[in-house]
Parts: sequence; C-alpha cells; structure tokens
Amino acid sequence: MSDATLHMTDRDPDDFAVQIADQVESFLVAVTEVAKGEEPDSVVPFLLLEVSQLLLAGGRLGAHEDIVPDERYEPDPGPEADVDQLRENLARLLEPIDVYSEVFDPYEPRTAPVPARISDDLTDVVTDLRHGMVHYRAGRTTEALWWWQFSYFSNWGSTASAALRALQSVVAHVRLNQPLAALDGLDTDQSLGDDALEIEAGRVMVEEIGGPLGMRPVV
Repeated sequence: MSDATLHMTDRDPDDFAVQIADQVESFLVAVTEVAKGEEPDSVVPFLLLEVSQLLLAGGRLGAHEDIVPDERYEPDPGPEADVDQLRENLARLLEPIDVYSEVFDPYEPRTAPVPARISDDLTDVVTDLRHGMVHYRAGRTTEALWWWQFSYFSNWGSTASAALRALQSVVAHVRLNQPLAALDGLDTDQSLGDDALEIEAGRVMVEEIGGPLGMRPVV
C-alpha cells in the first residue's frame, strides 16, 4: 500500500499506520495540554495514563517487522519545533517529584543508577514523536512509521518507560501511604554511587503530595 493511499482522508481506522499515528497525536496533544497547568491536581495521574497508552503503540511498533523507508535518505522534515517552554512548564508542575533515579540498561551488570528528570524525558519523547508526525502529515507514512519504530528502539521507548516507572512509583507511594525518601540534594548533574541505591527522587512526604496529585491515600 502506497503512502498516498495510507494518507487519504477516508483512512481505514483499522489500518496499522492510522492507529499508531492516532496514538502519537493523542499523546502530543495531551502532554501539551497538561503542560499548560490548567489542572495541576491531575498532572501525575494524567501523565501516567498518557505514557501508558503511548507505550502500547511503542510495543506494537517493537513487535512489528522492520519497517523499511521508501527512500534511502530521510527527506528533510525542516527545523525542529522549540520545546524549551514545554520542558520548563512540565518541570514547574512536577517540581516536587521531577528528579528520579534510573538505570539505563538493566542487562548491563553493576550499572549504577543515575539522576533523571521526568520533564526532560517527556520533552525528549515529544521531540521524537513530532519528528515522525511531520513526515506523516506530509503523506510520507512509511517514513513516519520507520522513524517512530527506529526512535522507539534507540530513544523514546526506553525514555518513556523510565518516565512511566517514575510516575507509577509516585502514584503507588501515595496510594499505599508510603513516604518517599529525601532527595538530599540529588540533581541531574550528579552521578549516583552504590551507597545511594536506595535514595529516590523527591523530598516529599505522602501527606504533601497526596492532595496536589488529586489522590486519596489508602487508610
């Protein structure tokens, strides 16, 4: 099936490309809306939902056979959209729990965790997805699918997975009434050693984040 056929206005909603593009577009719109800060009490649970749904699309791309673009060289999608404002808005909304610890490769032995930021992760994912969306909207559907699949393996899949783990951990701490350990000055320009394996991001207690997150801890 050609790109032109896949990009018709009467696209088949059951088509793989259409479904992936719809999930990508939904995530991009949702994160942009969340970053506006109009519903700060729901930021974490809403992002948890959206990242979870996006990773379903990523899993489908990962399980799909290798997608080969029609052209040898990627067509120029133009300049990348500026994401600094999006990053800053997310960091402000997530400030109490933005920094967390992450292990980049769970299969690499003795890998120490490093600090990361949910706001940086989400912005990086948005950048990757927007890049592919430019191709999709231009009618280069195969190119878009190739880019989304390639960048899923090389960047946004692991990045979104890490952010999801952090968001799920925050929700779990609140719902299970388990306080988060102190951050003790940890930031993303530092490395974590073996002695800091148990230090988790966020100098916040359940009592402090339960209300702002719009959640009620288990009694």
